[in-house]
Amino acid sequence: MPLSHRVVAAIVFALSWMIGGGAGAQQSDLPIKIGVMTDFASVYSDIGGAGNVEGAKMAIEDFGGSLFGKPIELVTADPQMKADNAAAIARKWYETENVDMIVDLPSSAIALAAMEMSKQFGKLLIATDAASSDITGQSCSPYTLHWTYDTYSNAHTVGSAIAKQGGDTWFFITANYVFGHSIERDVSTVVEAAGGRVLGSARHPLNSSDFSSYLLQAQSSKAKIIGLANAGGDLINTIKQAAEFGIVAGGQKLAAIVMFISDIHSLGLQQAQGLVVTEAYYWDQNDRTRAFGKRFFERTKRMPTMNQAATYSATLHYLKAVKAAGTRETKAVLAKMREMPVHDAFTDNGFVREDGRMVHSMFLFEVKKPEESKYPWDYYKVLAEVPGDQAFRPLKDGGCPYVK
Repeated sequence: MPLSHRVVAAIVFALSWMIGGGAGAQQSDLPIKIGVMTDFASVYSDIGGAGNVEGAKMAIEDFGGSLFGKPIELVTADPQMKADNAAAIARKWYETENVDMIVDLPSSAIALAAMEMSKQFGKLLIATDAASSDITGQSCSPYTLHWTYDTYSNAHTVGSAIAKQGGDTWFFITANYVFGHSIERDVSTVVEAAGGRVLGSARHPLNSSDFSSYLLQAQSSKAKIIGLANAGGDLINTIKQAAEFGIVAGGQKLAAIVMFISDIHSLGLQQAQGLVVTEAYYWDQNDRTRAFGKRFFERTKRMPTMNQAATYSATLHYLKAVKAAGTRETKAVLAKMREMPVHDAFTDNGFVREDGRMVHSMFLFEVKKPEESKYPWDYYKVLAEVPGDQAFRPLKDGGCPYVK
């Protein structure tokens, strides 16, 4: 006997509720979950690592610890500096562990791999460690935000400053993956636009210990400036070994394009003095930055790097946006993140652009001489504040295919 139209309609409604509304109800019952994908033990662990996890925890605590009546959850993983591991972790987190947002991403290659999973699952990713300007350029994604700095911003602050001071010939020592290549490319553009020349480069594998052959090539090039297109442990080792080769004593200068306060701490002021660096955050800059820096120090016994302060900022801004949107749905949350200004411990003048770039001031610092430092972690003199619209690549020049 055929079913009546009313019965069929009732069955269809029930099935649609079970498939759609029921699933939605189950999804809304889940706690908000944030994943920190970081480097706990390798070349970038001091820059981010456990400090980035601490920054995310502090953001969750400052937000209040819960959303939609449930405690906010935090999970962590170390991709061991391998892009395929990063993709596998991101897939697992998004697909089976209900992670809503991934933050940190310790290298550009890792970020680009995880971004593919973010696009596939339509979930948010915020890069606070990875640096390549391609993240919001040719490789941009509608679900990825780039928070702290990038190779373009650092090239156009440090690179421009050094070129203006007469640094017109350069040789690069470059980490041989997308991050190092991006630095070399972006700084070369700045140098050549200023009338300078790039005499060559030497590329080393990530997490190297012996830089002697690369330094000898740089020394023999006679370039006035040796551009260090690497970071973290690689950068520290390059600078230490350059001193052993007497490179600075011989008249050449080192330009650290991407350098952090943790690097200065590891080197010591005697070795780092006089270096010109760019950062987005310095703990001893004003009352706002000092308050966060001191809280962070109480928990970790170290002052935060700009990446660790940025992970705090990105996590807090995300949570504020989820609350304002009233939903965890990615597109609605992203719309709120773009609508709301970024004003917190990390920056007081930030905003999220259409291509995913969080735009804010960058700062040019000079590392103090030992006798100029008055207390622990008193390392920088401010040379200039560079407004975000000058520090970061113009939206029209990035080549992001999602920008209309």
